[in-house]
This record gives sequence, C-alpha cells and structure tokens, in this order.
Amino acid sequence: MSPQSSVAHSWYARLDTRLRTANPYVVDTALAALVLFAVSLQWLFPDEGDDRLTWQGWLLGAATAVPLVWRRRSPFGTACAVSVTSPAMAIYHAPPPDVVYGGLVVLYTMGAQGRPWQRRVMLFGWIVGVTLTMQHKEGARPFEYAFHLMTIVCAYALGVLTHVQRAYTAELEDRARRLEREHAADTARATAQERARIARDMHDILAHAVSLMVVQAEAGPVVVRSDPARAEAAFEAIAGAGRDAMGQLRRILGVLKEEQRQGTSPQPGVTALPDLLRQVGESTGLHVELRTTGEPRPLPPDTGIAVYRVVQEALTNTVKHAYASSATVRLDWTERELTLTVTDNGRGPSAPGDGGHGLIGIRERAAACGGTAEAGRGPDGGFRVVVRLPVAAGRQAALG
Repeated sequence: MSPQSSVAHSWYARLDTRLRTANPYVVDTALAALVLFAVSLQWLFPDEGDDRLTWQGWLLGAATAVPLVWRRRSPFGTACAVSVTSPAMAIYHAPPPDVVYGGLVVLYTMGAQGRPWQRRVMLFGWIVGVTLTMQHKEGARPFEYAFHLMTIVCAYALGVLTHVQRAYTAELEDRARRLEREHAADTARATAQERARIARDMHDILAHAVSLMVVQAEAGPVVVRSDPARAEAAFEAIAGAGRDAMGQLRRILGVLKEEQRQGTSPQPGVTALPDLLRQVGESTGLHVELRTTGEPRPLPPDTGIAVYRVVQEALTNTVKHAYASSATVRLDWTERELTLTVTDNGRGPSAPGDGGHGLIGIRERAAACGGTAEAGRGPDGGFRVVVRLPVAAGRQAALG
C-alpha cells in the first residue's frame, strides 16, 4: 500500500468513526439541509426556459429533504414520505429535477437499514415511479432515463453493500468477543488447574515430610540416653526430610528458576521411587518393597511426577494412619498403561473414603493425566491404592 493510499485510508477510517459516534440527529439534520440546498439550486439558477422557484415548489422540495432528519429513527416511514413528495415535486415543477437527491438518500438508507421486504418494495416503487415521472418531461431522451435509473440502483446497491459490511463487521466483533471470553475462561481454568496442582504437590510434600519428622521426633527422646547414635540418626533424618521438603517447595513455587537453568534437578518421577522408598524405610522403619513387571515405557512428564506423588501420598497415609509394618509398591507396565498399586498390612480404612484430602488428591492427579484411581481395603486386609495411568502412546486416546 502506497503512503498516499495509507493516508487516505486512515483519514476515511477517522471520518467513519467520527460519524458513527456523533449525534445522529446532528448528522442527519446537516444532511437534510445539504439536500434542501442541492434541490433548490436548480430553481435558484434555472436553465434557460425552466421555471423559476415558487414557494409551492420550494415547499415540495423541502418535503423531500426535511424527513431525512428522522431517516435512522424511522427509515421506512422516512422513505415513504420522500417517495410521495419526490414525484409530486417533479410533476409540479416540470421538468423533473436533474437529480432526486432525497430519493438517493432514502434508497441508500433502506438498503443499509431496511428489512428485506421493505428494501424490495422501495426499490421497485422507485424504478416504476422514476420511469412514469420521466414521461411527464418534455423531450426526455433515453440517456436521461438510464441516468436516473442507474443513480437510484447504485444508491440502493451502495446501501446494501453497507448493510453487508456492517453485518460482517458485527459478526467479526462478536466472534472476537466470544474468542476473548473463551480465552479468559481457558486462562481461568488453566489457572485453577495450576493452583490445584500446586496445592496437591504442596500437600503431598508437606504431609510426607511432616509425617517422617513426627515419627522421628517421637522416637528421638526414647533413645536419646540409651542409644545416642540412633537418636542422632533420627534428628539427622528430621533435618534431611525438612531440607528435601524445602527444596521441592522452592522448585514448585518457582523461587529457584535461575538455579534450575543452572542444573538444579527437575521434579522427581518414576526413576526417583527407589530413593523415596529408601528414605521412608530409613526414617520410619517401615519395610517398603518395589516390584516391577513388564517393560517400562516412556511417560509424559506430568504422568511421571504423578506416579511419584501418588506413591509418596500413599506411603504417607500408611505411616500416619495404617500402623503397618510393611508396604509394597508395584508397577505393572503394558503397551497402553501403567498400573500402580500400593498396599500395606495395616488396619485398613475405618470407613469408606478414609484418607481425607490425600485420596482426593490422588484421584485428581490420576484424572488430570487421563487415568483412574481406586482406594479401599486390600484382598488380604490392610489398605490398597490402585492407579491406572496411560503411557505416552495411549495418553491422547485416554484424554479424548
């Protein structure tokens, strides 16, 4: 686009915006005055042989212009008024005016604002009316018929194009508003999901760390005199659990973003399970065994984190509630999914749904990864958590 056309387009855009936002009565009153002035010119400065302006002719001319003040408030009523007075003016002041200015304005207005049947009636009426009126003009030549008919058709077509353009613009604006609302809803949904994920991670980390620290803190005073080395190990375990929890919380909250770029370890996944089980065993005395069947397959990053957090939460519940001496973590791999099972030999749930927010978090994690979770009494007693998660190959189908 050339600089000149860019300037012209910018000027037109500003003018269109100003006209749209201006008071419609002010704009239409100015338009009516302009039409009245144009109608009067032919009588004020007549061609040789034409009639001079009379007050009756001026009133009829005014009747084709004044109704334009209300053309946007009542387009069809205004069009009817101008359609009646325009041929009356032409017949009274023979020959007819060179240009039917008021008619052009109302035809444009009807094309832009009128209902379909109103537009068709008005266009047909003006074509017939102009043709019949031209017959009253002495010596009317064919090109004059063509000129008047073409002007009214062009005015009508311009109005229809304006109507289509406005409808298209309104549709684009409505679509933009819908997309903006959908984007805002998606953002709010993503924010809520991220907050829920952070809350679950923080719950799992803190519950696990606090449970280990409580167990060690309760054992410390018992052995502090009889077995100082064991007491020292207990306090070291408390400190280690606290440091691990703080490190994970910092990673979740993004406090150490710079350090992550410099090599801080990512959030734990399936490969970190042996360390987790060893930490639980050393800190609580719970005997934890890891069993794996099938060939391990790639997991999406969030699924790998979910596996670690589910095991962490399940073992935390075992330590806090089950009074168990042993637990088993089982990973069963297939081509489509990973089945994670955590069982213990404790007292089992005291009531359906026992486990509180921890089990709710496990179910939410599984659902977020396209999987399912079940929890309840095991077949041999104790408590069992079973989570089925799709592997990378089956993730898209599971999420739908």
